[in-house]
Amino acid sequence: MKGKLEPAERQKLIEEGKNLKDRLVSVEEDLLKLTDKLQQEAQRIPNMSHPDVPVGGEDCFVLRKMVGSPRVYHFPIKDHLQLGKDLDLMDFDTAAEVSGSKFYYLKNAAVLLEMALVNWTISQLMRRGFTPLTTPEIVRSSIVEKCGFQPRGENTQVYSIEGSDQCLIGTAEIPVGGIHMDSILAETSLPLKYVALSHCFRTEAGAAGTATRGLYRVHQFTKVEMFILCRPEESESYHEELIGIEEDLFSSLGFHFKTLDMASGDLGAPAYRKFDVEAWMPGLGRFGEISSASNCTDYQSRRLGIRYRPEAMSTNPKKGKGNLPPPEFVHALNATACAVPRMIVCLLENYQEEDGSVVIPEPLRPFMGGLEVIRPKSR
Repeated sequence: MKGKLEPAERQKLIEEGKNLKDRLVSVEEDLLKLTDKLQQEAQRIPNMSHPDVPVGGEDCFVLRKMVGSPRVYHFPIKDHLQLGKDLDLMDFDTAAEVSGSKFYYLKNAAVLLEMALVNWTISQLMRRGFTPLTTPEIVRSSIVEKCGFQPRGENTQVYSIEGSDQCLIGTAEIPVGGIHMDSILAETSLPLKYVALSHCFRTEAGAAGTATRGLYRVHQFTKVEMFILCRPEESESYHEELIGIEEDLFSSLGFHFKTLDMASGDLGAPAYRKFDVEAWMPGLGRFGEISSASNCTDYQSRRLGIRYRPEAMSTNPKKGKGNLPPPEFVHALNATACAVPRMIVCLLENYQEEDGSVVIPEPLRPFMGGLEVIRPKSR
């Protein structure tokens, strides 16, 4: 164009330049769509699984431990729905009118019981070196995705907020994972142990039937979650620590439960290995899941960009700038310390008495204002 050109030739090149610019805009738009589609497909690839994980569907788990035995009742037992009605502890009917199905009001002593479970659990975890947190309950969709959850799938369990890039959290694991996003931690700061209190929101798509009635499966609930960031070589030992904590907590409350090593087909995308705890719920007549503990290795930390800087004296042969070892990805673990509704199911059904009352387990009594027994109100 800088040379001597005929006007017609110059105009031809100008038009060609405009066409290239328009085509570039179109190509860039197509590239963004393709990149987004590729990212969505890539996120469907799950973590690797531990060599000892049982291979198969949800029924192929391996029993790790059985604790306690079922209580023997010499009277007709009730489920937690009937106990809740008789003791005026919960209201599903009004909640259905106000919010929809699978919502509930807790009332009277059940409110104290929720707070007692939360406070007792957090106090137990603080004694074990966990830092307490309350978290945001709305997070960006990108954080949900980086933690391994799919907010845009057809059967997603995530509530997305229309007209925004935000979601309601299904577990505190998501906002806690975001605390150290895009950061390099000092090796001396590891492990980082958090115990987080939050409300959790889940669509429970496809969840219906008598097995999920009452408080067992709901759209909103209070949960206390454990979360650990550690060096890769330590994650398996911390996984054992987390399941050990859960077992100690549930044993303290006198539950009859079993610990399961979950099969490959029942692992969520982030989990390298997952242990579930199922407690006996006599009113429902079955074991029901009350917690899980997952080792996610570096599946989440790679997406969130959470790394640590090994000590300068590390034996790592690779060296970065200034002769410092290059940063490495941490391993992330999470475990349920207390999912309140299912804990209430266990407590009401296992501690019911013939006169319709419910005894409060001793560890919770200091957090119940001295209340030892929930009794039917006198008519």
